Amino acid sequence: MSEITAANLISMFAEIAKAMAESKAHLCELDGVIGDADHGIAMDLGFSTVATNLAAPDITAADPTTVFNTAAKSFLNAVGASSGPLYATAFMRAGASVKGKTVLTASDFADAFIAMAKGIQDRGKAEIGDKTMIDAWVPAAEAVESAKTQGASLAEILDKAGKAAEAGAEATKAMIASKGRSARLGERAIGHIDPGAASTAILIRAMGKGLG
Repeated sequence: MSEITAANLISMFAEIAKAMAESKAHLCELDGVIGDADHGIAMDLGFSTVATNLAAPDITAADPTTVFNTAAKSFLNAVGASSGPLYATAFMRAGASVKGKTVLTASDFADAFIAMAKGIQDRGKAEIGDKTMIDAWVPAAEAVESAKTQGASLAEILDKAGKAAEAGAEATKAMIASKGRSARLGERAIGHIDPGAASTAILIRAMGKGLG
């Protein structure tokens, strides 16, 4: 895909919603070990609401910034706590990064992706090694930046992002959490993948599929 329109972004969010619905039980199972067992429910609810709201005719004919902003508000309204503000910030930042553009190039989308990761990190104030979704988002954003610099296609950019996110999520198995509810478990959290990092990898792979 050489150009990304608002309609393409809407298809992307629909694919993310589908992936989260399919992964709901798995993410809840992961969260049941080190959290409240509701991460899958939150991600499914959040993105199903996003997909529903983006199906409105006035959004379909809008620009990319409007799509991202609508996604942000929809997710936050559906998921008020935990991941809600993080993803709302991510999508608002993405929208701001492409403001004024009616179609996006692969480079533009890379900028939006990097803005998402930065938004999540700024809002959550987490660092690599804290055993959070940042352990998947930051490596993915770094992979996107590198691929963009090399002039990679959108498919290549998102494939590299997906692989980096998956590796980052897997790496959380060896970490002791220092943020969120899982922090109270100390070393007992070792050996378990952070559910937020796991859902990040699923989300990024769905992005690639939705824009493929």
